[in-house]
Amino acid sequence: MEPTAVPHANRLSLARKLSLRGPATIVALATLAVGCQSAPHSKPAHPAAVSLPASVPIATTPRNWPDTMSFADPLSFVTRSFHLDLDVDFDQSRLRGTATLELVRMDPNSRELVLDTRDLQIDSVRVAPAGSEDFRKTRFVLDHRDDELGSALRIAMPRDAARVRIAYATTPQASGLQWLPPSQTTGKRSPFLFSQAQALHARSLAPLQDTPWIRATYTATLRVPAGLVAVMAAEGDVGNRRGQTTFHFRMPQPIPSYLLALAVGDLEFQAVGPRTGVWAEPAVLAAAAWEFGDAEAMMTRAEGLYGRYRWGRYDVLVLPPSFPYGGMENPRLTFMTPTVIAGDKSLVGVLAHELAHSWSGNLVTNATWRDGWLNEGFTTYFERRLMEAVYGEERARLEWGVGQQDLRLALAELKPDEAWQGALAPDLALHKGQGSSAVAYEKGALFLYQLERRFGRAQLDAFLQGWFDRHAFTSVTTPQFVAELQEGLVQQSAGTIDAEFLARWIDGTGLPADAEFVQSDTLEHVDAQRMRWEQGVLATDALQTASWTVQEWLHFLNRATRPQPVARLQELDRRFQLTESRNAEIAHSWFRLALASGYPGLEPALASYLTGIGRLKLIEPLYQDLLNTPQGADFARRVYAQARPGYHAIAQSRLDQLMPGTP
Repeated sequence: MEPTAVPHANRLSLARKLSLRGPATIVALATLAVGCQSAPHSKPAHPAAVSLPASVPIATTPRNWPDTMSFADPLSFVTRSFHLDLDVDFDQSRLRGTATLELVRMDPNSRELVLDTRDLQIDSVRVAPAGSEDFRKTRFVLDHRDDELGSALRIAMPRDAARVRIAYATTPQASGLQWLPPSQTTGKRSPFLFSQAQALHARSLAPLQDTPWIRATYTATLRVPAGLVAVMAAEGDVGNRRGQTTFHFRMPQPIPSYLLALAVGDLEFQAVGPRTGVWAEPAVLAAAAWEFGDAEAMMTRAEGLYGRYRWGRYDVLVLPPSFPYGGMENPRLTFMTPTVIAGDKSLVGVLAHELAHSWSGNLVTNATWRDGWLNEGFTTYFERRLMEAVYGEERARLEWGVGQQDLRLALAELKPDEAWQGALAPDLALHKGQGSSAVAYEKGALFLYQLERRFGRAQLDAFLQGWFDRHAFTSVTTPQFVAELQEGLVQQSAGTIDAEFLARWIDGTGLPADAEFVQSDTLEHVDAQRMRWEQGVLATDALQTASWTVQEWLHFLNRATRPQPVARLQELDRRFQLTESRNAEIAHSWFRLALASGYPGLEPALASYLTGIGRLKLIEPLYQDLLNTPQGADFARRVYAQARPGYHAIAQSRLDQLMPGTP
C-alpha cells in the first residue's frame, strides 16, 4: 500500500517479550527469528525448540505468540488452507455462507482452536477428521468485542479434528467491506462491493487466523446477482463472466490473510500484455488500460532486477473513488484508486510500487506489523529501481526527491511525544497507536540506498534477490534481516557496517547526520526558481514551468515556505489554475499550501475535492490542516458530515478520531 496504510501497532512486541531494549534487540533476536521461519509447506518451528543464548531472559511462556494483534495461537493449530463458499447479498449488505479451514495440529494436547473475527454472526461450527466430510457439531464461544482486535472465536477441537466448517455471515458494518449503491459508482447503474483486508480487516470477512505470520492457500466460490462480475486476488474461472452468477477461484500459493481480496460490480476486462490486464467499470476501462499500459514492461524489468514473478498473472482492478488507499498489492490483482489516472502516466509510481510488492510483501512478508518496513521500505526502494528501469534515471530521481521531502515533512511534524515514530522498527508495545506513515516507506527505502552506496548496486541486488529466493512464501522479522545482512552482504563484500550504523537507522528516531540522499539536478533547478520567486526576484509570470512534470510541481509546492503572501499565491493560481487542478496530487499539495497561507475562496473547490474522493493520503492531511483554525474546523465538520457516508469504513474510523461527534 501507500504511506497512509501503516497498520495499527503491535501492543506487545517480541523485543519486549524477551526483555530486550535498544540496538541490542536487533542482534539478540536474530537467532529466535531465524528459528521461527518455515518452508511454505512445512510446520513452523516451535519457539521453545530454538536455542537461545544464556544471556537472553525469557520473560514469558512460549505460548505467548509475538503477534499480539491476533487472538490466534499458532503453537496449537496452524491453518494450511481454507475454502470460502459465500452468497453476496447487496440487499442486506452481507456475505453469508461457510468457511472451511484445513488445520495442522501443532500441539497434540491442544483442544481449542482460536480464530480472529470482527462483527461476524456465527451460526454454527462443525469439525471433521482430515480428509473426511463427516462434519459434526462442536461447542464454540465468541468472546466480547475488543474495539481494536474484534472478538476471539474459541472452538472445541476433539482429538481427531483437523477440519473446521463455520457457518457465518458478515455484518453491514464490516470494517473490511464497502457496499456502494449505484449512485456512488462511475456508471451509476449497478451496485459495487470491494474488500480491504490489510491490516486487521480480514477477520471482518471471514473467521481466520488473521496474522501475517501464518500463510495459507485457499479456494472460494462466490454467488452474485445476475449481471454482476466477481473477481478475487486469485486464479479465476475462464469463460463468459458477464453471464455467470457463480464464480470459482483458487489461490495455490500460500498468502497471509491480509492479502485476501474480492470485488463485485459492473466490471469489464482489457488485456495490456500477455500476463497483464485491467478490470474496471466500462466508463473507466479505456483510460485505465492506457494509464497502466506499461504493466507488462514493468513486470519484465522487475524480473530482471530480482527474479521470476511467481504469481502467474498481474492484473489491476480500478475501484470507485471511495477506495481509501492509492493501491493495495493483492496478489494477481492489485486494487487501485482512480485518482492515479492522470492521463499522462505521471502517477504510475503507484503501479510500480504495488507490482514490486509481488516480491517484497507478498512473496516475503513481514511476520508482525512491527516489521512493516520490511514490506514497505523494500518495496519503495524496488519501486524506484523499477521506475528507473522503465522511465529512466532522472524520473527515478524525481520520485526519490518527492519521497525524501515527504519523509522530512513527516519527521518535522512529529510532536515530542511522537518522536518514537521516527524509528524503522519502534517498540510499538510501549506506544499506543501507529507509527509515522512515511517512515516505513521512505526511511526504509533510504536505508537500502545507504547499503547500495556502501556495497555497490550489484552486490545489494544479489543480496536482495537471494533474500527473496530464500524466504519465498514465508514471513520474516527485522532481526532475521539484520542477521542475514551481516552474514551475507557484509561478510561477502569489501564494505563495512557496524552496530552503531544499524542502530541509527533501525532504532534511531530521525535521519542520521551522515545519511546520503538521492540528488536530482532537475529538482535543484526547481528549488532555484522557487527561492528566487519567494524572494521577489522572479515574477510569477517569469516562472519557467512549461516542461515541468507532476513531480516537479509537487516539489515546488511542498517545499514552498509557509505561509506565503496571499497576493503571490493569487498570481500563481491565476496563471496555473491550481485550485481547479484535475491532478489529485497537485491539487492536494496546492490546497495544503493555500490553507497554511490563509488563501481565501477555497471552500467550493475544497469541498468538491473532499467529497469526491476517499483516498486517505489526500484527504486526511487536509482535514487536519482545516482543524487548525476555528473557521476551518467548522468547515471541515460540515464537509465531513456530508462526505462521510461515501467514505470507506477505514477512512471513517480514522477521520472520526480527528472529528469526534461529527454527525
